[in-house]
Amino acid sequence: MEKKEKKIYKFGLVGKDISYSFSRGYFKEKFKNLGLDNYSYVNFDLETIDAFKVIAENTDSIHGLNVTIPYKELVIPFLQSLDKDAAKIGAVNTIKITKDGLKGYNTDVHGFKFTILPHIKKHHTKALILGTGGASKAVSFVLDELGISHTFVSRKSGENKYAYSDLTKEIMEEHTVIVNTTPLGTHPNVADKPSLPYSFIKPKHLLFDLIYNPEKTAFLKAGELQGATICNGKKMLEIQAEKAWEIWNK
Repeated sequence: MEKKEKKIYKFGLVGKDISYSFSRGYFKEKFKNLGLDNYSYVNFDLETIDAFKVIAENTDSIHGLNVTIPYKELVIPFLQSLDKDAAKIGAVNTIKITKDGLKGYNTDVHGFKFTILPHIKKHHTKALILGTGGASKAVSFVLDELGISHTFVSRKSGENKYAYSDLTKEIMEEHTVIVNTTPLGTHPNVADKPSLPYSFIKPKHLLFDLIYNPEKTAFLKAGELQGATICNGKKMLEIQAEKAWEIWNK
């Protein structure tokens, strides 16, 4: 009797300069552990988002994609529909290929919420979100859900946004949660960190960095030296990867 060939399932990550990617290694190990030798996960390292259309339409057996910096917002016009949370947030990091086209989801929300929750204390009522990219929108969404008021921090001030140069002792002491959503400090530029007045950080502070490589960024090290609680983005990535897997398979 002729052996029936297994159907091929391909998944991947869309981003720029993503050779360091967590996702590829995570899913490769997952497929191996599950005995899914007909499943693969590849990186689509795109110089510009314009190349996305070709990837989505011409990659054989593609069933799902993750999206990372800097395309979480830029990818949206290429999609046919959005999950309600992704639509509210305005950023996508997971795409399901369906019979009706490409549907965007945001699993950053799920990952961030269930990673930061165990660290939240009663005095964590105000937060600073460092950066204004796609990931910052998911963080903002979760903090709203948790009842934690927040202000963004960027190079220039604006509505609900401080410039780094605006950050005083009073502002730093009032905002006891600080979340870094910028790429500053990612390997190999491990000495980089957001330009904060770190001397105003106290033991009551919680510093969360979405970066996972290195495990302890310069931002987290500076907070730890001041006695703050610190948390990196590795657990968040694991949780959101599992959520993406659930979406692709439901």
